[in-house]
Amino acid sequence: MSVLLGAIADDFTGATDLCNTLVRRGMRTVQLIDVPAPGTNVVDAEAVVVALKSRTIPAAQAVEKSLAALDWLQRAGARQILFKYCSTFDSTDIGPVAEALMDALDTDFTLFCPAFPENGRTIYLGYLFVGDVLLSESSMRDHPLTPMRDPSLVRILQRQCRGKVGLVPQYDVSQGVAAIHDAFASLRQAGFRHAIVDAIDDHNLEAIGEAAADFPLITGGSGIALGLPENLRRQGLIGDSAAADALPPVAGAAAVLSGSCSAATRAQVAYMRERAPLFTIDPMAAAAGRKITEEALAWATPRLGDRPVLISATASPEEVAAIQEVVGRERAGALVEAALAAIARGLAAKGARRFVIAGGETAGAIVQALGVTGLRIGRQIDPGVPWTMSLAGSLGEPALALALKSGNFGAPDFFLRAFSVLSEGEAR
Repeated sequence: MSVLLGAIADDFTGATDLCNTLVRRGMRTVQLIDVPAPGTNVVDAEAVVVALKSRTIPAAQAVEKSLAALDWLQRAGARQILFKYCSTFDSTDIGPVAEALMDALDTDFTLFCPAFPENGRTIYLGYLFVGDVLLSESSMRDHPLTPMRDPSLVRILQRQCRGKVGLVPQYDVSQGVAAIHDAFASLRQAGFRHAIVDAIDDHNLEAIGEAAADFPLITGGSGIALGLPENLRRQGLIGDSAAADALPPVAGAAAVLSGSCSAATRAQVAYMRERAPLFTIDPMAAAAGRKITEEALAWATPRLGDRPVLISATASPEEVAAIQEVVGRERAGALVEAALAAIARGLAAKGARRFVIAGGETAGAIVQALGVTGLRIGRQIDPGVPWTMSLAGSLGEPALALALKSGNFGAPDFFLRAFSVLSEGEAR
């Protein structure tokens, strides 16, 4: 076993998003759930992404988990490490984790680029845009867990880091690989340890990746990985891997489990409401001791089949705020995650094998509850979201098909179209 590219992602859907990017660029990719045990089998994987659930935990814990993942990836032979976080830069531990990884890899400089133009995330003069508005004017402003009210990535990162944070502006990025490389060198010589890098399109990201080909550590969203497979291809380390996204068929009942309250997911639940059976989870009822899991499973059991059922805890910002006011912010989130995880386990026991899961924290809780230890990456459904299949040896045998969707991603018809994409892939 010798992995070429190793990645550490701070949530589960973000890890899948990164895997999707690598597979589309022709790298055979496996996603592992949490720090893998010694001897975990990743035969034929050219890239391995370790998915942690560290996006909002205390920084010390995030650092500990990330360093453990790094140790495993180094033992597996990884030549370069990528620390992946959300394209909205809202993880609470980006700076501390990056600096700990830099120390462990004995490097004094790295880059930060969460841009993902295909999904409307761009960086200009160090400011992060979501679509055509600043991050601080987007729906992320009122995110229930990680509200983002400062669009300046330099300011945000500097608050989290000991080392100085600089900027490689669009002017340099637009001139290509050599100019980006020179900008890195200038910042490094001036005593900067970290560089926010502008990117407004995929060509920028490809050039940034090439300019950082010899970096021991790169950090960013999944878009920063666009240029990394080609670096390895130029060295003759990987081929074309045209069938990197091929998955065998998975038979069984279909279900959608939604815990995200992001604007994109709210639109997807609204679209699905008139097109599929829907059960809504009430966190207040769960907090009061009602047996929500049993109620949801009793409702779902006679409805399970090829047509997906939707079980949702998705709510508006006003509803979330009202619940958090009574139950508490952390407890409200924990109740929803625990309920959806238990429901997923119950659905699998009743024959559900194809799951679409919305929300990074929700996805993390569910894949752990299902006993999934790793995923093979398949066809893309929407930008940043592919189908995956549980690896052999997971407790969720027989194999499960899982689409792990970040709350912010996907068109309104995502839930239904996901199953169409899965059927089309199996028919190939």
